[in-house]
Amino acid sequence: MSRPDIEPATTAGAAAPAVASAPLLPSFDLAAPPAAAPAPAPSIVRLDGVGKRFGDGPLVLDGVTLDIRAGEFVCLVGASGCGKSTLLNLVAGLDRQSAGTIETPAAGSAVMFQESALMPWLTASHNVELALRLRGVPRGERRTRARELLDIVNLADAADKRPHELSGGMRQRVALARALAQDRPVLLMDEPFAALDAITRDLLHEELERVWRATGRTIVFVTHNVREAVRLGQRVILLSSRPGRIAREWRVAPAASSVNGGARERRTETPEVSKLAAEITEQLRKEIRRNAA
Repeated sequence: MSRPDIEPATTAGAAAPAVASAPLLPSFDLAAPPAAAPAPAPSIVRLDGVGKRFGDGPLVLDGVTLDIRAGEFVCLVGASGCGKSTLLNLVAGLDRQSAGTIETPAAGSAVMFQESALMPWLTASHNVELALRLRGVPRGERRTRARELLDIVNLADAADKRPHELSGGMRQRVALARALAQDRPVLLMDEPFAALDAITRDLLHEELERVWRATGRTIVFVTHNVREAVRLGQRVILLSSRPGRIAREWRVAPAASSVNGGARERRTETPEVSKLAAEITEQLRKEIRRNAA
């Protein structure tokens, strides 16, 4: 398939009606055609029958088919060892699938791992500038752009600090700014908040949601934390235990609007998040029990 914005990876193995309002009692024209729904965003990542096996070992992934649309926030959950990180690495191009096809944007993806992996001898600003330098951004622009990116993650006042002077949450925000500096349409995040305490993680959830809405990035987020997945994702994909297959997916209802009309984030402690998280957790437990049987 030829797409101007998508570059196929190597293939291996098998292939509302109109309303007229009266002053007191509204009336409805049932004969009027419904308003056209907005066109869905195009797919930006496509996986078709993707499988992965390391050497002569057992299958890690098997028959994974998934479409991710531009600007979508998708969370992958599953038991340890089900292939979530492996799938992320395949989409990133860090490894090759054993079967099936993967289509990703020609511009590629930025990856954010669990560890911030900052250069300890560089300041926060210089760590972000490094990504800009690798992109070929002229030296005269790099410092200004790095400060802008740090400001996006609310860390402009720490631009001149080195990693050892920053908390774990602050280091992850620098890592997020560095990932954004790569200016890729897709951001792949592999359990980036797993090592943080609960309060810091909640704060970074808010930061990430704000950045996602501001930048329009497509985000694929791997996590073991079901509540985190429901809190952040528009879709939650459950992978079965090894070999990893898509066992089930959920579309998460958007958060209610605030009183002033703006979007309001979902919180991990709200009844809606708790209810859906409990449902997904029960399905995850079934997958774990099935694999153990």
